[in-house]
Amino acid sequence: MLKLSILDQSPVSAGVSHREAVQQTVQLAQLADRLGYTRFWVSEHHNSQGLAGSSPEVLLSTLAARTSRIRLGSGGVLLPHYSAYKVAENFRMLEALYPGRIDLGIGRAPGGTPHTAKALRGAEANLFEGLERFPAQVSDLVGFLTDTIEPGHVFEGIRATPLVESMPQVWLLGSTGQSGVYASQVGAAFCFAHFINGAGGQQAVRSYRSSFQPSALNVVPQATVCIYVLCAETTAEAEEQATSIDLRILQMEKGEFTGVKSPKEAASYVYSDWDQTRIRDNRSRMIIGNPSQVRDGLRRIADSYGVDEVMVVTGGYRAETRRQTLELLAEMFRLRPRLTG
Repeated sequence: MLKLSILDQSPVSAGVSHREAVQQTVQLAQLADRLGYTRFWVSEHHNSQGLAGSSPEVLLSTLAARTSRIRLGSGGVLLPHYSAYKVAENFRMLEALYPGRIDLGIGRAPGGTPHTAKALRGAEANLFEGLERFPAQVSDLVGFLTDTIEPGHVFEGIRATPLVESMPQVWLLGSTGQSGVYASQVGAAFCFAHFINGAGGQQAVRSYRSSFQPSALNVVPQATVCIYVLCAETTAEAEEQATSIDLRILQMEKGEFTGVKSPKEAASYVYSDWDQTRIRDNRSRMIIGNPSQVRDGLRRIADSYGVDEVMVVTGGYRAETRRQTLELLAEMFRLRPRLTG
């Protein structure tokens, strides 16, 4: 049976405050926990009007306290901005509090504009140097989490506290094959962001598996794929709600970082020929439709990647649309009996 998981970006719809958007994420995690989803990840974005999630570590502590079973993780911590040691300590603390339920997803994207990245790293920071240091940071992070910092290393003798027997599951996230290369080198799990890049992911996962090196993290490769999903009772309803996602992605590509617009606002937006082309192309990053269409689409994407788990990014203008997607998928894939209320 295909396992389903969720990446929630705390989207901010027009007329909704950032506080409300974060509370909607908490409520969605609680619903996912009741419905039987495998894991629930939250993202990291900065200086964004349309996305409220900026601190996965803090949000995860609340989600873990308000759920009981589901795995929780970052999708992901943007490691170039931070100290690998501090990230290791943050997630060891989460693992100490909620053992066996924490995932540490790591990304290398800026999560905002270059100007915002400088605010995160310091005004004098060299942004290109941060990306160049990423492989070494990943290696250091794994060393801190597994207590395998080698003798002679600059950090020899330093241990990440609290000292706990278990550790979070480490994932590398990416929309190109390079993150898969890094994941294979350290033995981490790998999640391909199909919702960001709809091309090349299958090859990236195959390459990751073929070059995987067992480590203290994993002895066998583990991969998943993340894709936009919107499911409704009818195809017409799904297509209407999906216009909000179409417009949001288009505006992000154009540098218009606003909140999620309603289907009515999307219908009144003036689209150029280029806009229409981009919307058609971006549909390769989504699965939209009624329950049977979405079920078949998820099975196809899983088969093409050779994975037994798919992570969905739920979209739509209203929180109710995201909840409906989760409920319909849970019913279709028989995760748990459908819940209401």
